[in-house]
Amino acid sequence: MRQHSWAIEAETMVMDLGATAAVSMAGVRRWTDLVTLIKPRITLLALFTVAAGYILGTGAPGIRLAELCHVLIGSGLVAAAGGVFNQLWERRYDACMARTRDRPLPAGRISPELAAAYGATLLGIGLAWLWATTAAAAVLTAAATFVLYVFVYTPLKRRTVWNTVVGAVPGALPPVIGWCAARDTEGLLGALGLFAILFLWQIPHFMAIAWRYRREYAAAGFRMLPNDDIQGWKTAAVSLFCCLLLLGVGGGTAWYLGSLLAWGGATAAGLLFLYPAIRFAQHRNDTTARQLLRGSLLYVPLVYGLLVLDVCW
Repeated sequence: MRQHSWAIEAETMVMDLGATAAVSMAGVRRWTDLVTLIKPRITLLALFTVAAGYILGTGAPGIRLAELCHVLIGSGLVAAAGGVFNQLWERRYDACMARTRDRPLPAGRISPELAAAYGATLLGIGLAWLWATTAAAAVLTAAATFVLYVFVYTPLKRRTVWNTVVGAVPGALPPVIGWCAARDTEGLLGALGLFAILFLWQIPHFMAIAWRYRREYAAAGFRMLPNDDIQGWKTAAVSLFCCLLLLGVGGGTAWYLGSLLAWGGATAAGLLFLYPAIRFAQHRNDTTARQLLRGSLLYVPLVYGLLVLDVCW
């Protein structure tokens, strides 16, 4: 009888442990889903360019770490809110694509109501934080970034192939947020250069993605240039044209904000980005599109990093 009682107790303990582990795993998954909703990679890239804009706006001797932290916290929360509302808007369409159907909203792990409350909370705290700690120009730029991304670019993705160009505007505003936090509206020519770099960079970056997933985008109803560009000539031409412009704009901005060293580094980075764009123009296939995408992922960290290093050196 005693042995039988021990067996029952042991079985009960195992069941309790299993239930506890299941609850723990569910909690971890919920937190993972909440992080996924904010599009962490895009948010981190935005924060990197916000920081670069702030540092380049102040110059190394004028960097105020507390102010930099405030603008990063506020703009990071606003960027995160943009990611949440973008996925909330597109949840039905994301369910049609293999690469996005397991996201929290289309998979049903997060309800639309919870996502809306989550995004609104992030947005409200982010804008309030910026309003309390930074210049008004930075707050307005952050708010404009959110509005353009969620209410202009997101719906346009199903209406016109020009959505990529429109979406590149809010995508290029984060360094302007940092610049305005540092200098308000003073010296905006430098901020315009940082904006232009990021604006031009996004187009070949997203063309590479859109080419690789053109069939999925078409099936989900997203109007992307590669969808009907069977031979890829238009997609390749747009990518190559923007990379050529970027070579001049990146070098010019580096010369204006930095030194000969920064100009040389930015020019070298532009040539490294131009090479896969030429390859994609010559051979329009998934392999060269992947090479173009990889080249794009190197460009922004290299150029912005060189500019910051040059200022802080």
